[in-house]
Amino acid sequence: MNIQWYPGHMTKAKRAMKEDIKLIDLIIELVDARVPLSSRNPDIDDLGAGKARLVLLNKSDLADERCNNAWASYFEEKGCHVVKVNSKSGAGLKSINGVVLEACKEKIERDRRRGILNRPVRAMVVGIPNVGKSTFINSFAGKACAKTGNKPGVTKGNQWIRLNKSLELLDTPGILWPRFEDQQVGIRLALIGSINDEILNKEELAMELIRFLKNSYPQVLSERYDLSAEDPLEGLMQIARARACLARGGELDLNRASNLLIEDFRSGKLGRLTLETPQQS
Repeated sequence: MNIQWYPGHMTKAKRAMKEDIKLIDLIIELVDARVPLSSRNPDIDDLGAGKARLVLLNKSDLADERCNNAWASYFEEKGCHVVKVNSKSGAGLKSINGVVLEACKEKIERDRRRGILNRPVRAMVVGIPNVGKSTFINSFAGKACAKTGNKPGVTKGNQWIRLNKSLELLDTPGILWPRFEDQQVGIRLALIGSINDEILNKEELAMELIRFLKNSYPQVLSERYDLSAEDPLEGLMQIARARACLARGGELDLNRASNLLIEDFRSGKLGRLTLETPQQS
């Protein structure tokens, strides 16, 4: 399965980010805690060279907590500040203001020496499609400032949002990078919903998920679907039988079973799962 998705608006969005970066003190980068490395756009490191960095492990409630802690240490070792958050519930958001001040203390002190008082920190919020940027901004601000949607590509242009006297956010569209050199990255992004579902082969994607779960979380499939097969295709057929995914004539509807399995993963019904570890980086 070869997954590539780079709509034209992403090129325009990247150009706009390059223009705005000179106005920015801090980059707040949201990653999906289930795939923290795969959900990082490698272009952001180049765009944000020399800027303070804050990584938010979003959807951390859906990820394996041991892995969350390992990933937090991984990013901290790279010089980033890290907060585990759940943008939907608001968990972790209260600690962000203090971390922002800590991340930007050199800039704030520099302003003070120049006699510039109370200039707000300007932060650019970045992340790949469907990682939860707009939900984060709305939860953090306590009001609807940004469009949200359960599909990639809702935010189309940059938007400044003044949160309070000390912090302004620049919301940016989710951008990927032109080509996934490692197809495992594409598969992981497809599983979390950051790739347009309409271009995906859901049956192949579901079998990739079964293969991963068999290796890393074997109890999940047996507990939820009573699945015992070792072969991913036979496993998908077992899920179709267990969930009565049938087409006309009583044939197994593997596409429906695939959608069910993938949605169970995305929504957390399979439990707290992480698809990659720092050791794989």
